[in-house]
Amino acid sequence: MKTNEWEASFEAYAQKLINEFQVPGAIVAVAKEGELLYEKTFGYRDREEKAPIDLDTVFGIGSITKSFTCLAIMQLQEEGKLSIHDPVVTYLPEFRTRDEAHTKAITIHHFMTHSPGLPPLPALIPAMLPSLKADPTAEELLKQFEKDCKEPIDTYEQLMTYIAEHPYELLGPPGTEFSYCNEAYGLLGAIIERVSGKKYEEYVQEHILQPLGMDRSVFYVEELGEDDNCAMLYTPRVKDGVREALRAPGWWDSPSMLAAGFLKSTARDMLRYADVYRTGGASGDVRVISEVSATQMTAPHIKTDLVRSYGYGLGTQSFHEKYTLIQHTGGLKGITSVMFIIPEAGLTGVVLTNVDDAPISNLVLGLLNSLFDRPLETPLVTFATYEAPLAQLQESHGTYKSGEGDEVKIRFDEENKQLVLAAGGEALPLRPIGEDSFLLNRNNIDMQVRFVRNSEGQVKRFVMGGRQMPKVEA
Repeated sequence: MKTNEWEASFEAYAQKLINEFQVPGAIVAVAKEGELLYEKTFGYRDREEKAPIDLDTVFGIGSITKSFTCLAIMQLQEEGKLSIHDPVVTYLPEFRTRDEAHTKAITIHHFMTHSPGLPPLPALIPAMLPSLKADPTAEELLKQFEKDCKEPIDTYEQLMTYIAEHPYELLGPPGTEFSYCNEAYGLLGAIIERVSGKKYEEYVQEHILQPLGMDRSVFYVEELGEDDNCAMLYTPRVKDGVREALRAPGWWDSPSMLAAGFLKSTARDMLRYADVYRTGGASGDVRVISEVSATQMTAPHIKTDLVRSYGYGLGTQSFHEKYTLIQHTGGLKGITSVMFIIPEAGLTGVVLTNVDDAPISNLVLGLLNSLFDRPLETPLVTFATYEAPLAQLQESHGTYKSGEGDEVKIRFDEENKQLVLAAGGEALPLRPIGEDSFLLNRNNIDMQVRFVRNSEGQVKRFVMGGRQMPKVEA
């Protein structure tokens, strides 16, 4: 497919998604060998003011921030100030879990790979409490987590106390179970501060953003001064069955979890940053980590599902026969974002939007398929159907609930002999693809989910979106 043909095809596909999901504004940018290959904007950075988007418009990047945090850790390791295999308590002696031996076994590596054995906890909500209380659109969220929002978690010390005192069941020994953990990344920020002697955001500015020339990347939009080339935030609502995006000014921030997902950046800056992982540690003529450290960051340290793994602040999987897809997404109010790198093809890319729950997976899938001349909705991975034993299916039903507030009900459909997931008013069939592993399709995107059993073979947890949700009701 010729360049202008794939661009036209992708843009028509993307515009349809943008309209369907009522995304106020988005930018898609791709570089090849460090040079801008493609750029396209949709909508506005401020819909009501009809303010345009460009490569220098500041958006939130959410959890893509986690790779910056890991990069900082790797820099400190190169300086001999820490080792990623050091116990966390070496630097955070106040840190405690529900089990002392478990606590002592957790290393920095386990924090970086979301494998300290902690289940999803609701700490992010009280950690953002001042921002939430100032935001009228957060009223329902505050009601949902009312019992967890008696006091804000403003400091690392308060976060560690929360983890020590909150009731939960550990998932397993450190390093054995992947479950996305914002709390661990918040505390990586604490380690960076104690080892470097600088505030987390100052360290990142001085050692990553400034050297790479990421001049429009900030943790607080106030740093931009009078510059108004910054995205207005929107949040989705469904009214009478119709989706709409409500104007929702006011960034959510968190001093104790800054390292987990609160950087703001631009498409131009993010392409510059993504090059660090394309080249093995450098962007242009600036090297910020060694090739060895960059390789460690993108290595598949722990499996997250049948085909994907997690490195240090970055996910990785095979793609299109001979390629590797390295990526991370981000999401928060007014934010849905993704950064991707395909080193073997020399490609880096970023998609930034100014609304939460935008169809980012669909946009990236369509973009990658267009770039590699494949039908737009071709799945990244295909699976043969697995014949799951009927008894295995029947014993998986129940209600599963995450400490972060997510809840799903799994029921067994007797007529069709299949499991069905019910959440958010949707009922989605689960297709078996392996032992206790299933595929669900939502909005034309395949998502892998799985059940986790204990040593006696009983189903104890359900994994969706990288989070292990305990079974609360049979």
